Amino acid sequence: MGTVVIRLDGVPVKERFDVWWQMVAQSVVSVDASSGHADDFWAEMRIVDLGAIRLSRVTCSGFEAHRSTSRIRRSDPEAYQLSLTIHGRSGIRQEGRETELTSGDLALYDASHPFVAWSAPEDASTGGGPRHGMPAGLILHVPHDVLTFPASMVRRLLARRVPGHDGIGALLSGLLNQVMAQADHLSPTDLERLSGTVVDLLSAVLAHEAETDPSSFVTDPGALLVLRVQAFIERHLDEPHLSPSDIAAFHHVSLRHLQRLFGKEGYTISGWIQHRRLERCRRALADPSMDRLHIGVIAARWGFTSDAHFNRLFRRRYGVPPASYRRNLRKDAGDPSRNLGGVTGPASDG
Repeated sequence: MGTVVIRLDGVPVKERFDVWWQMVAQSVVSVDASSGHADDFWAEMRIVDLGAIRLSRVTCSGFEAHRSTSRIRRSDPEAYQLSLTIHGRSGIRQEGRETELTSGDLALYDASHPFVAWSAPEDASTGGGPRHGMPAGLILHVPHDVLTFPASMVRRLLARRVPGHDGIGALLSGLLNQVMAQADHLSPTDLERLSGTVVDLLSAVLAHEAETDPSSFVTDPGALLVLRVQAFIERHLDEPHLSPSDIAAFHHVSLRHLQRLFGKEGYTISGWIQHRRLERCRRALADPSMDRLHIGVIAARWGFTSDAHFNRLFRRRYGVPPASYRRNLRKDAGDPSRNLGGVTGPASDG
């Protein structure tokens, strides 16, 4: 975990365009790209690894990028990406929608589905060559299973402009900018803790956008119920006897109906509760202030009554036992963030 910088200064000018998109394929997602400045291309990317999610700041010559079905078949990250335009203009086309973004605008897209993205300088007369006129933006990479928001509702919000200058969108934009600006002064455990805050705020932004789009609920009122139930579960995760039947009764619907709605999102109700409890445990294990607490105490705090069962579930989800997860993070905390000049590899140290 840490910071990686990818630059093209040490690459021959004629090779920069191809080298850059090879690096993008490793660090973000693979695309087919074109640019009017392929012969004098320049770009830079700074990647901050927050553990569960990843934030990148990209400055580069104008381009157009296509992510095709064939590329997705070869490599599917199973992740959403949130774009925040900082300088210049950009755009995204997906799910039959297309939106143009200017400075401060946000847009979400799904890297597991085809899309077209582009960027250009604010003033077309400046071209894409002069570095001071280049487009710049942030890209937040969020795995599907990390985002606590119904997938069916997310699909309705893809490739839509989300204002980032005021309201809750401004809170998210400000947080992303501050994480990027302060990354070198934050420890790996600081970044790990911040990942949960970023995802929660992104979910809040999506909920706000869904609520202000009545068509989402007219076409699928069950999606609103799922959102309300998920919020209810989040508030009651620490109650060990939280059950699907009690949740259904509280919301005045049958358990069968609620299970069917959750099934559309790829979960059972019990599976969703388990998923969120594991995430709360992961956050606690990432927090150095919780080091005095035995892992079993943390697990019990979030409803896991069997240490062996918790260990199996945690390892299945995060790839390592909880004790190793905590220990590895503390070990990483002693390593300085990396700031690599020239062309570097992807942020794969987390």
